[in-house]
Amino acid sequence: MVNYIIIMKQKTAEFLGLRKQHFVSLSRIKKLLLILCNVALIVSCGSKEQNNKPIEQEVVSRVEALPYYQEATFTPYWLSNDSDSLIDFHRIPDFTFINQHSDTITQDFYKDKIYITDFFFTVCPGICPAMTKNMNHLQKKFLDDEEVLLLSHSVTPDYDTPAVLKEYAQRMGVNAAKWNLVTGDKELIYNLGRNHYFVEEDLGTTKDVDDFLHTENFILIDKNKRIRGIYNGLNKASVNQLIADVKTLKAE
Repeated sequence: MVNYIIIMKQKTAEFLGLRKQHFVSLSRIKKLLLILCNVALIVSCGSKEQNNKPIEQEVVSRVEALPYYQEATFTPYWLSNDSDSLIDFHRIPDFTFINQHSDTITQDFYKDKIYITDFFFTVCPGICPAMTKNMNHLQKKFLDDEEVLLLSHSVTPDYDTPAVLKEYAQRMGVNAAKWNLVTGDKELIYNLGRNHYFVEEDLGTTKDVDDFLHTENFILIDKNKRIRGIYNGLNKASVNQLIADVKTLKAE
């Protein structure tokens, strides 16, 4: 009986020793797993931070030379720069407007320049803020490029006086050396937009000055006052394509 008790004590001690070692091993494994989980969490967060950073995609122009356009259907004309067909090809006519600093802006300001133009109004609650944001992006992209300028026409010129445009320009970060916000004769602005820049897409619809002009399109004009592209000013991919096409146009 005594021997049995001694043997039982020995076995119990061995079992408790093994159990203690087992708990120690489990404890170490748990600590190791906890460390690995923390490391994985840190790596995951860092990865998410990188993924959340805005990435500007560099777009390459789809063509070696841009086409020309001369009517509202925007049918492309693939012409060489010395083509005789360009002699009587559509050009943007001369204009006279007043900008956000009450300066007179004519076609002379854009002489021998590439420029991007659009139509907006300062109290627009819909598409205009997004368009202006993308025009601001273009301003930053070509800020140090003296060959490229911007031109935005107000479609509510009676309300958008130079003082109103100036306040809007300050709020939107407009650089006057690069980008003019212009007001002026409403009939002239609407005629220019509809019949010369072809910014509206209502083909076959006759409109007069009382029909509101509202469009999200950006138009690319070359150094010879000819239309070379139309782009959706609300679409980032289209704006990136515009940037690429400006570079192509500069290389002509």
